[in-house]
Amino acid sequence: MMSQPKRFIITISSLVVAIILVFFLSLNLGIIKISPAEVVQTILGNGTPQSTNILYNFRLPRMVIALLIGIGMAIAGAILQSVSRNALADPGIIGINAGAGFAVILYIFFFQGSSFSTGVASVFFMPFSALLGALIAAGLIYVIAWKGGVSPVRLVLVGIGINSAFAALIVIFQLMMDPRDFTQATIWITGSIWSASWDYVFAVLPWICIFVPIALYKSHKLNLLQLGENTAAGLGVSIEKERGILLFISVALAGACVSVGGGISFLGLIAPHLARRIIGPRHQALLPVAALIGAFLLLTADTIGKNLMATTEIPVGLVVSCLGAPYFIYLLIKD
Repeated sequence: MMSQPKRFIITISSLVVAIILVFFLSLNLGIIKISPAEVVQTILGNGTPQSTNILYNFRLPRMVIALLIGIGMAIAGAILQSVSRNALADPGIIGINAGAGFAVILYIFFFQGSSFSTGVASVFFMPFSALLGALIAAGLIYVIAWKGGVSPVRLVLVGIGINSAFAALIVIFQLMMDPRDFTQATIWITGSIWSASWDYVFAVLPWICIFVPIALYKSHKLNLLQLGENTAAGLGVSIEKERGILLFISVALAGACVSVGGGISFLGLIAPHLARRIIGPRHQALLPVAALIGAFLLLTADTIGKNLMATTEIPVGLVVSCLGAPYFIYLLIKD
């Protein structure tokens, strides 16, 4: 039987290779095809002005964003599932993404006039706006679900209700928008990174670089919380303090990802589950594997979305939902 460290190394190496292959394939594909030889020449600085512009100003930013969002949403989902001890918990299912999306829609509606995205400053402010909305959604879910404690089933049911409420509010404010903004906001809410630029990369990158390492550092606490509150407390864990910190990390990552990628659901559900099946429940290994699986899945979904139809691009959130919905149903039937 393969040892755990060896399995971890093989899994991480395989995922990194898979991501590199999909990344290189995605550089080649698109409305304008660029051959592998041209891609290599462009990377080496010998490409044509057209290929340089397409790769560096359009494809590379959205691909980097896909990787960052995949990492962030996977870690957020893994933390949420562990803290709540609920296998069905996901920021996109229980309303955290919707709360973040509603906050961004409010910001767009009240502060950005008739243009969906104007000015570099607004790109960097949106993650903070999304964080506020995500925190409000998480607070509402926790308060309403509390009944002498928070049961896993009650958490999901309340979360689904909160998700529906925020989704309705989003539609209401969308209907009051300028028609052009309404169309762009609709695409964004479904989960889209087609208009990503380097500004969006630099807006979300600090959140990933700060909160993902903290999550990895807290992985031991996640292991202890999985043992149950009484056992964890007996081992010296400050339950409420650690739960609050971990939930804040999850909400912050989800909010930042939603601010640049829209409402991408199911990714935070699928990636941790696949990682748990491959590497086991220890979070020191689970979190890195889930992060790479999330990055791989979203990059693959984006590659499929931009090449499936010749005349238009399918928002990456819809591709992820098509992949994730059957898995969600499978989990419901299984449990």
